[in-house]
Amino acid sequence: MVTVAGGTRAAVEPVAGVDVRRSRRRSRTVSAYRDGDRTVVLIPARFSRAEEREWVERMVSRLDAADRRRNPGEEDLLERAQELSRRHLEALARPASVTWVDNQQHRWGSCTPADASIRLSTRLQGVPGWVLDYVLLHELAHLIVPTHSRAFWRLLEEYPRTERARGFLAGLDHAAGLDPDAEADDAPAADGAPGDAAAAGGLGEGADHPAGRAGPARSTG
Repeated sequence: MVTVAGGTRAAVEPVAGVDVRRSRRRSRTVSAYRDGDRTVVLIPARFSRAEEREWVERMVSRLDAADRRRNPGEEDLLERAQELSRRHLEALARPASVTWVDNQQHRWGSCTPADASIRLSTRLQGVPGWVLDYVLLHELAHLIVPTHSRAFWRLLEEYPRTERARGFLAGLDHAAGLDPDAEADDAPAADGAPGDAAAAGGLGEGADHPAGRAGPARSTG
C-alpha cells in the first residue's frame, strides 16, 4: 500500500518491510529512513510503478550498506582491521580474528597478542566509522607493542583522528555515567620503564590486554 499526501491511496505491489509514501510536494527528491523494523521510502507522487520499484530497491540497498558500515559483521571487521594495518601500520599487525563481545562494559576493546585476537565491545555498534577505525587501530598497535610506551603511541601518529576519537569515546562514557578517569593505566610511559616490563611480562603469559576506558587523555587499549 502506498500513501499519497492528501489522503488518497493507490494499490501497488507490496514490498516486504517497506512503506512507500508519495508526496505531491516532492518533485524530484527521494529519501528513506528506518522506522523500527520498517523502512520508509518517500517519493514524488508522479513516479510510475517502475520508477517506484527502482527507487525502493536503490534506497533500501543504500540503507543496508550504511547499516553494514555502522555495524559490520565479524568477517567485515577482520577485513577492515587488515586494511587499517596495511594503511597505517605497514602491515606489521596481523590480526587472526576480530569479534564483537557484550561483556566489556568498561572497555571499548581488548586484544590477546599471543593468538592475535581482537575483541570489540558491542557498545561501539553504531559509532561513526572513524571512531571504530581508531579502536581497531589501537588494538592492532597492541599486537605490535603490548604496552602503552612511547613506541606504542608513535604507531598511532599516522591516524589523523586519534584525539578526536578519544574525545568522542570519552563523551560516550560520560553519557553512560562511567568514570573515564577510573583506574587510569594508559598514559604514555617511557620506553623500557619498569611498569612496561611488568605489563609485557603479563601479556607474554597469555593475559588479555585490557583495552579502553576512554577519557580526555585516555585510549581504548
